[in-house]
Amino acid sequence: MTLKLYGRDPLKMFEDVFNERLTPFFSSMGSMMAPTFKVDISEDEKAIYISADIPGVKKEDVKVSMEDEVLSICAERTQEEEEKKQNYHRVERSWGSLSRSFTIGNNVDSENIKASYDNGVLKIVVPKKEPEEKKSKAIAVN
Repeated sequence: MTLKLYGRDPLKMFEDVFNERLTPFFSSMGSMMAPTFKVDISEDEKAIYISADIPGVKKEDVKVSMEDEVLSICAERTQEEEEKKQNYHRVERSWGSLSRSFTIGNNVDSENIKASYDNGVLKIVVPKKEPEEKKSKAIAVN
């Protein structure tokens, strides 16, 4: 026996409200709160290769930095206002700061990292080097 409220299933009513009203709200909030971009990372014995898709961003608005063992990519996307004499039903644009950071280890040559940007794709090559051996030293106990 299923519970019915005035001939309607209350669980079905809740599901309908969630799907029609709340799901689009949560989806739009998620995209507004965590703007990001897609990144592919691969490596071979010579280097780590990073390819980031950052469409709609100018080359001068992309910054790549390396601090300790963390490589950071930051981009600033801006929206240009353009007034047209049309009746829009919906216009969606995003702007703001985008960033991703990756811990890439200590066996990289951070002095020779190369980055290029073309047609909305950022390509970074992080050359590898032999990891520095930690030197040990005996300490005399007096």
